[in-house]
Formats: sequence, structure tokens, C-alpha cells
Amino acid sequence: MTIEEEKFSEEMSTQKIDLSGGDAEGVVHSGGVENHVAENNNNGDDEEQLKAEENKAGFADDIPWKTRMWEVFTTFWPLGFVAFGGPQAHIAILRDHLVIQRDWMDEEAFTELFAIGQGLPGPTSTQLVISTALARAGPLGGLLAFFLWNLPGLIVLTVSGVLIANFIDPDDPPFWLVGLPPAAIALVFKAMYGFGTKLDTLGVILALISASVAILISGDEVIKPTSSQYVFPSMLAAGGLIAYIDSKRVKPLGVYAAPSKGWDAKSDLTMRRIGIPLWVGFCIFLVYIFVLVLTILLVDVFNVKNEYLKIFEVMFRIGSIIFGGGQVVLPMLQNEVVPFWMTKDNFFQGLGIAQSMPGPLFNFSAYLGAVYKGVGGALVAYVGLFGPGVILIFAVVPFWARLRHVHWFKVMLNGVNSTAIGLVGAACVILWEAAVGNAADAIVFCFSGVLAVVFDVAAPICVIAGGVLGAILSNDVANLGQVPY
Repeated sequence: MTIEEEKFSEEMSTQKIDLSGGDAEGVVHSGGVENHVAENNNNGDDEEQLKAEENKAGFADDIPWKTRMWEVFTTFWPLGFVAFGGPQAHIAILRDHLVIQRDWMDEEAFTELFAIGQGLPGPTSTQLVISTALARAGPLGGLLAFFLWNLPGLIVLTVSGVLIANFIDPDDPPFWLVGLPPAAIALVFKAMYGFGTKLDTLGVILALISASVAILISGDEVIKPTSSQYVFPSMLAAGGLIAYIDSKRVKPLGVYAAPSKGWDAKSDLTMRRIGIPLWVGFCIFLVYIFVLVLTILLVDVFNVKNEYLKIFEVMFRIGSIIFGGGQVVLPMLQNEVVPFWMTKDNFFQGLGIAQSMPGPLFNFSAYLGAVYKGVGGALVAYVGLFGPGVILIFAVVPFWARLRHVHWFKVMLNGVNSTAIGLVGAACVILWEAAVGNAADAIVFCFSGVLAVVFDVAAPICVIAGGVLGAILSNDVANLGQVPY
């Protein structure tokens, strides 16, 4: 953020009341005014003063709901077309539009909503989109924002999947596609570098262990790749438990921040606009558990033979254990869909397209479903992978103010996130081996990696530039670097 934006934010914060949990004085004052009005209910001046105090304290909603829904539509419709660059860029874009430009909420409220997404499985930036719109216009606003944010990428990846499945020979891809896989993998390496530099000592150990286990599962003759559906969530749980045990040591290996004060749900306008009581949040969570358990039982226990149900079960199960963003999902998806739904070349071609699209990488699910079962498969896979994160963001928000007071929760979350980062490291190894088959691929990988890491070039440009270089080096054009490794 520029110096001017920082000054602007500071000036605006002085004009607004603090809506955080620490605004005890505002609540007491408002209560005092209410008592005064009750004693003098015939006094018009006191009624006006009450309204003024309620507005000041954030209890009165003076913006009609239809107006706020229109604001959600006009805000997120264009963002769905320009949200390039991955989760970090998405967060910056949302902060600029919602906090700085439109003043929907203050910095603290935005940070709290971001923290909610970090603590849940699913795509963090998409969950931030939902929660910010939820805070502005309620549940329907959150769903509308989710749809608008993902729509461009969903359409392009669905169409791409259908076209590749029907018109591209998986054993002989056209020259203009051969450079996309190594270019896309370079962005995964960049993500791992960004995650890894932020780990503490315990985090590095947990990441190393989870990466080693994931690589072993991918390359062992005895252990089946499908065992990842049980091993990965077990590792995530173990990582959280290890972090908790470490936090109790006199000299812990990890660095553990104090729990946040969170929001005060009784005085914060944002929480009131969300409008989801605790019991409703709990019911939503039960729905999530019911869907997860039911689909697993139908597919894995009762062996119901329905391909669309299988697509949904795979995606919903994976979406339930993904912490750390879209890059973490890649090795899990590859283990599940290659070679059962498609070839590895199909997988990496779609990954390259997904990396060049706006919106979350979870849109990749639509491509995978489309290659396997057309448009119907794309929609089922899309709903399945996004479903857990979307359901849980609605379920957990009412409980978050309480959870953030609990020290063990934040401690265990550190361990879970570190373990998930190790899976990104494993993805670097596994995807490199699958996507880089000759010297030309390696050149494209290095070229796109330097553009992304050193020169900070936007992801779509890195993928397109890598694709062009790969096409030039291919057999059909220059025929350079084609000796296989």
C-alpha cells in the first residue's frame, strides 16, 4: 500500500467508530441512551439522539438490502475477469477494492475475515470473497459474489476440457500446447518458495516429513497412490497434534502467536449483517458432515456404481482436507484422476490453462470433470471441490469470535498449515517429473520460473510466454532440445 493510501486509511479510521470487540464503551453508552429514552419516551429529541447513537454504534442498518446486493454485483462482476496472480494477488485486489476504495469495512474486519479463510479447508481467496460479501449483504450476497468471482474461469476451463477431450489426441498434443505444463509447474515452485520462507523450525520439520511421505506414496510399488485419501488427512491431523505438544515445551521449536481478541458479535455491525445465529451455523456444519459421510459410504463402502457420484465424492473429500490454497490440491488431484480419468498430458495441459485464468485455481476442477464426463462432469466436479469451503465459511463464521480466543486452536492450526505446505513441496517433485520430459521442457520451466520469481511477472503472462517458447522449441517448429531425459 502506498503512503497516500496509508494516510487515507488512517484518516478514515478516525472518522469511524471502532467496530471490534474492544468497543465496550460504545455498547455501554448505547445502552445508557436506551434507558434514558425509555424514561422519556415522549421526548422527540431523545428519540433522535437514540437513532444517532445507534447509527454511531453500528446497530442501525441505514442502507437498504437491495442497494447492498447491487453493490455486491457491481463490485465482484468485474473482479471475476481481472483476478489474476494467485491467492496473494487476490487478497491485495480485494483489500484495495473493499477497504480502500469502497470502504465496506475497516482493516481489522478485513483481516479477521481473511483469518477465517486461512483456518478452514478450501480456497482462501474465494472464502474471503464470500465472507466480505456476506458481511455486506448477508448469505445471498455471499453466494452471488462466489458465483461472479468464479464464473469466467469456470466457463473457460469447462469449454477447454470438453474441447481437449474431444479434439486433442492425448498421445500427440499440438505444438502450441507442449509448453504449458512446464510453465505451469514453474508457478508451483514459486508458491512453494513463498510458503517455505515463512516456516519456523517445527514448520520446516513437519513440511519435510509430509513432503517425503507424499513423494513415497507417489513412487512406491507397494503403496497404492489412492492411499493418499487416508494418509494426507492423517498427516494434517498429526501435524496439528505435534504443534500442540511442542507449544507446551519450555523451549518450543515453533513460534506461536497469542490468540486474537476476535470480534464482539454483540457490537459489530459486520457480524450482525452476516445474520447467522450459532444454531444455524451448527446445522450447516452438520449438513457438511452428513454429505461427506454419505458420499464416502455410498462410493467406498456400498460400492454404488455411478460415475457422477464418484466425481463428487472424490472432489468433496479432497476439498475437505485442503489447507493452504489451490497449490496443495494438485498432488491429491493427480493421484485421484491420473490415469483413471485422463492422461498426465491432459492433466498438465489443463493445469497450464488454469494457471493463466483469473480466479481461484480450484476452477481446475471444472476442467478435470469436463475431460472425464463433459459439461455435467465439470459442474459436478466444480460443486464438489468448492463445496466444503463454501459450506464451512457459512457454518464457522458465527463460532469464529469464540474460537479465536482459544490458544490451542491457533497452535494446532500452525501445525496443520505447515504440514499442508509440505504437500506443495511434494507437488514440485511429483509434477516436475511428470511435466518435464526433455531439455526443451526444462528450458521452458527455467524461463517461466525466472519471469515469475525474479521479475514478478503476472502468472498469465508467464504461462503464455512459456507456451510460446515451448511451441518454438517443439518438433513441429525448431526441433530443439527434444532428447528425452
